Amino acid sequence: MTDTVEVTALVLKSTPVGEYDRRVVLLTREQGRIACFARGARRPGSPVMAASLPFCFGTYRLRSGRNSNVLVEAKVQYFFEKIRNDMEAACYASYFAEVMHYITRENNDEAALLLLVFQSLRALEADRIPNRLVRAVFEIRTLVIEGEFRPPDERDPFSPSTLQAVRHIMQAPVRTLYTFAVSDTVLAELEHIAEISLQRSLGHRFESLEILKALQI
Repeated sequence: MTDTVEVTALVLKSTPVGEYDRRVVLLTREQGRIACFARGARRPGSPVMAASLPFCFGTYRLRSGRNSNVLVEAKVQYFFEKIRNDMEAACYASYFAEVMHYITRENNDEAALLLLVFQSLRALEADRIPNRLVRAVFEIRTLVIEGEFRPPDERDPFSPSTLQAVRHIMQAPVRTLYTFAVSDTVLAELEHIAEISLQRSLGHRFESLEILKALQI
């Protein structure tokens, strides 16, 4: 009997393969970022059709094949349909997923990043704070988790409210990360801090970020 493994995961990327299959990239709590094939996922009525779509979160049962993992079954807990039906939210979610795909690794402990991106998607869907603020918080906290963030201090040209917001982003439990509001001035400063820090630490061009900038959203 072929062994299977069950993981808690979020779909970062889903790509059509052949006529009926999909290659799915998962960010898992147990094994970091892994790829698998969802056989027949594009066939009407496939039990894994919905579970193989981007941003789905749940438990995924995988079987190890000769050259790759195969998705056997899945139980989706969050579909994030509201995000997929909102172009602006979908653009932000795609950016978050692209960042996670870039910085995470297979067989690495990525549980903190999985929780962060999950809560970030929930913040986009809840629509209680501006998407721009969700993005800035996501970027800064990602760098904090990776040990790549250098926080500003009183010598930097930022307002006390901005410095307080940065401390919240760095220290708050992830589940309560998106529970604050800021003025337009503070938001602009947070965006500047996040953008400069991300470029300095990663130095990578994200295609989905270019789309966000082009759409000015």
